[in-house]
Formats: sequence, C-alpha cells, structure tokens
Amino acid sequence: MISVIFPAYNEEKNIEELHLRIRQSLEGLSEDFEIIAVDDGSTDETLAALKKLYPLTIISLAKNKGQSAALDAGIKKAGGDVIVTIDADLQNNPEDIPLLIQKLREGYDVVSGWRANRHDGFTRKMISRMANNLTSAITGLPLHDSAAPLKAIRKEVLAGLHLYGEMHSFLPAILYARGARVAEVPVSHAYRKSGVSKYHLTKLMKSFADLLVIKFMSDYLARPFLFFGGWGLVSIFLGIVSAASSVVLKLLGLFHLSQTPLPTLAALFVVVGVLLIMMGFLAEIILRIYYENKGSTPYIIKIVIENK
Repeated sequence: MISVIFPAYNEEKNIEELHLRIRQSLEGLSEDFEIIAVDDGSTDETLAALKKLYPLTIISLAKNKGQSAALDAGIKKAGGDVIVTIDADLQNNPEDIPLLIQKLREGYDVVSGWRANRHDGFTRKMISRMANNLTSAITGLPLHDSAAPLKAIRKEVLAGLHLYGEMHSFLPAILYARGARVAEVPVSHAYRKSGVSKYHLTKLMKSFADLLVIKFMSDYLARPFLFFGGWGLVSIFLGIVSAASSVVLKLLGLFHLSQTPLPTLAALFVVVGVLLIMMGFLAEIILRIYYENKGSTPYIIKIVIENK
C-alpha cells in the first residue's frame, strides 16, 4: 500500500485541490493507497477544510511544531509499505508521484524529486543551490535537490527513525547514511498560487545546525570516542608543541617563560585534550547502556538469506 503524507500549516486555500490531484494520481496506479494530512497547528481554517475531504486520515497537532514533527507524526501513522511525502503549497505536482513510485520499484529505497526548473525567487534559488552543494559535500550524497519535499521512501528503511528540528530537509542523506539506496528523478515545480511561504533565514540557520548533527551521527554515532578522542589527541599534541617551543625559546635566550603565552597555551591544550578523551569514554559508555537497555542496534538488517 502507498501512504501519501502532506503536512499543512495555514494552507486552507490549497488542500482541496491538492487532495483531489493526489487521489486522481494514485487511482491510476491500481494499488491500495491512503492519504494522510497532518495539520501542524494551523491558525486559519485548514483543519475545517480537511474535515470535508474523503478519503483522508487527519492528524491534528495541538501546536505548530514544524514540518519535521508533522512528517514524523504522519510516518508513524502510515500503514503503507511505501511512504510518499509532498508539501501542501501546490508547488509540487501530485501527478509526478507515479514517476517516483516507478523508480522506487527498480530497487531503490529512497527516490527524491529534483526541482530542476524551480519557480522561486532568485535569492531563494541561489541559497538553495549553495545549501545543496554544502549538503552533498558534507554527507557524501550527490543530490541536486536534497531538500525537495516530494519523495518516495520504503517504510522499512524508516524503522526507528525520529525526525525533529529541520531534519526532514536531509532525509535522503540520513537514510543514505543508514545504508539506503537513493535515487533522484526530475519533477515539475509550480509557482505558489496562494498562502505564504514558510521559508525564512532562521529556518536556514537551523537547517545548517541539523546538518552538522546529522554528519556527526552518521560518522561517529556508533563510535563517539573516535571523534572526541581524536580531537583530544590533537589538543594534547598542540600542548606538547607549545611547551617544547617555549623551552626552545628559553634555551636560545630569546624569551623567558614568563614573557610568552606558550606555557599557558600548553597547559590549556593538555587539559582540554584530557577532557575530550574523558568525554569520549563517557559517550561510549552511555551509548552501550542505551543500546543494551533498549535492545536495539546502531545498524539496520535489510535482509537475511539462508541457503540450505
């Protein structure tokens, strides 16, 4: 079954057309489907408009918590083996959903839409291009449009995943780090007909912070000591270099130990290095306690084959 999820925040003028076009697109696939709308604490008549639509499962959040939280609620409610996400602003074309499903059936776990011809302002497109280049460089996943809202995902690769902050923008990269096969297909993009864009500079800054968190989690979640211990050793090494430099300057008669900040820097680097190493040990202990108590693992088993 296919589960289509769209979060909606103050989109009362768009959702009726969106629902109709999603339903018509899915009816042409000859597969069971469900449509899930997540009202993200709208202050207009979005919820009232949703209640008039059928078939539709409505999840109403008590307060606006952002797109990641809304998608997280929808994914947990979804009963399909394929999850499709789409924005409610009608800039994404619901008629492109079959393209993503077709690509997914070729053996991919995630198919992300690429808004090759975006109908947004020049500034937003330039910021988006820079953000995509940065995301590709940091995550190692070369996508043209990592934050595209139109995606098709096998639900099995979402097991145990919780979305928060602005992590929905990096969902393909997160799943790629977990071992998912990711593909990208060009999709159409339209001008916003009504409503107000929820994109702003603060959201961009939050997204960048979440990108750094994702990078850390993908590379060091299983072994945090590699991160903390590595930087700890670098700091101790710098401390040793600083101390040796101060001694050399003293022996050469150039500077007395009290005339240079190098001894202070040496002590600071060594102390910081020791603290980082201890933090690495604590992180390793906490991680093991977490997984052992929860009975889970930092990896996902995709398939088990027993040839007898």
